[in-house]
Amino acid sequence: MSDWGTIAVRGLGALIMLFALTRILGKKQISQLTFFEYITGIVIGDLAGFMSTDVEANYLHGVIALLIWFSIPLLAEKLALKSQFLREFLEGKGTVFIQGGKVLEGNLRKERYTSDELLEQLRTKSVFNPADVEFAILEASGDLSVMLKEEQKPLTPSTIGLHPQRIKPPQAVVRDGNVIEEGLAALGFNRAWLDKQLKESGLAPDDIFLAVADADGGMYVDCYKDGISTPKNRRIGKRNKSASR
Repeated sequence: MSDWGTIAVRGLGALIMLFALTRILGKKQISQLTFFEYITGIVIGDLAGFMSTDVEANYLHGVIALLIWFSIPLLAEKLALKSQFLREFLEGKGTVFIQGGKVLEGNLRKERYTSDELLEQLRTKSVFNPADVEFAILEASGDLSVMLKEEQKPLTPSTIGLHPQRIKPPQAVVRDGNVIEEGLAALGFNRAWLDKQLKESGLAPDDIFLAVADADGGMYVDCYKDGISTPKNRRIGKRNKSASR
């Protein structure tokens, strides 16, 4: 086999292994990384690249190294679930930057943060004045968590004593011309209800790129042909909705 063919086969094998191992390690491996996960991700990626392109190296040795670097973080995560000390050692812990409205300069220096970088991080949280902040902590993942002072928090229904009824989240009921039965069932509707709504609008599922319905019977419809007039957020009465279930 030529070098090109060898690289193609080795690369495909490394890709399959890397995908399988990453799925086993879980979503944390692709989210905000801790120190340990960052190092592990770099080494595993480098090993996969080495296995793919170095045609003179022993492929089995690369597989063994990949499995070792896969096993280490997997075992460490399982042990960290049972040990607070190990969890803090491997993942680190948060550093408080603002407490009681006061910036802790010593903690900023400890994490090598400047005042400009702190302000930048606050702006990513839509906070433009440090005077509005009661508490802020730099998480182990590197993200800054911010708690505003009571007088700066947005007004919510519970703040003024209201208790709104819980609603079901909207669901996709048609996607790429296919009816999504699970979405209808989650809202308490059925295929007959959907067919009725589409028939009243002169549409069929095959005409629809995406249709999203809510628990009150409102429906947003986007057709493949942009020229088709569609009912956007059209609502039906609760009586009709109940009758069509």
